[in-house]
Amino acid sequence: MIYNLGSINADHVYRVPRLPAPGETLHTQAYDRMLGGKGANQSIAVARAGSRVMHIGAVGPEGGWLVSELEEAGVNVRHVVRNETPTGHAVVSVDALAENSIIIHAGANRALGRDDLKIALEGAGSGDWLMMQNETNLQFEAARMARLKGLRVVYSAAPFDAQALLKVSPFLTLLVVNEIEAAQIESDLGKLTVPSMIVTRGGNGAEWCDTATGKRISVSAPTVDAMDTTGAGDTFTGYLVEALARGASAKDAIFRAVSAAAISVTRAGASEAIPTAVEVDRFISAQD
Repeated sequence: MIYNLGSINADHVYRVPRLPAPGETLHTQAYDRMLGGKGANQSIAVARAGSRVMHIGAVGPEGGWLVSELEEAGVNVRHVVRNETPTGHAVVSVDALAENSIIIHAGANRALGRDDLKIALEGAGSGDWLMMQNETNLQFEAARMARLKGLRVVYSAAPFDAQALLKVSPFLTLLVVNEIEAAQIESDLGKLTVPSMIVTRGGNGAEWCDTATGKRISVSAPTVDAMDTTGAGDTFTGYLVEALARGASAKDAIFRAVSAAAISVTRAGASEAIPTAVEVDRFISAQD
């Protein structure tokens, strides 16, 4: 089983001709509201990749539609808590070149109770995986509890916070960062010791580093016409963990993950842009 302590957001997505400069006001070209949050996106990616995933998180009184969409996507939502804190949300601007800027309000994502976490992980054990991102509370508690139970822990260090990463790093099996976050780690923390780290490089693919041996595995990304990069990193991480949990090699898991992410950037939105396993299989076959 793959467990995911992750955010659930209502994404407010605005299409703009360009990302606004400081003090500038722009008219939007389109607007949509949809399920988002790094956690929700990654859970959906795992489910669409073909594995069971249990989402651990929280929404507010108005968040029922988000939970329903998660469930419809194949995610187990038994441990998604309803509380009185307003549901988290994000304001996403996407420009004509498919680049984005995002502002996040955490809301209920940082109001999960310790007892809720303990109950959610009660049945977890050796062979299971825990995914986390820096959009919820209880990251340290979850990582520590998971490792004591024998789970492998994967952490997406986004949004980047050096101290949050430092707290969970002793419990990590795998750290996933993008190029900007990798540079921030070097700047703020120097050398960070984790068993393995993956650096995603957008259209240039991704690189795996085994810190114990120094071995590196680089995988190029397929060339596609990008429409919207929102959620591409979450698609990558969900597919990566799903493949690793099934026993795939690091290289094969990364290749499948970059292929899934490549498909996602050709579509609008975040969670709804995540491809199914069948679509990824067809895409990979077409590259041969």
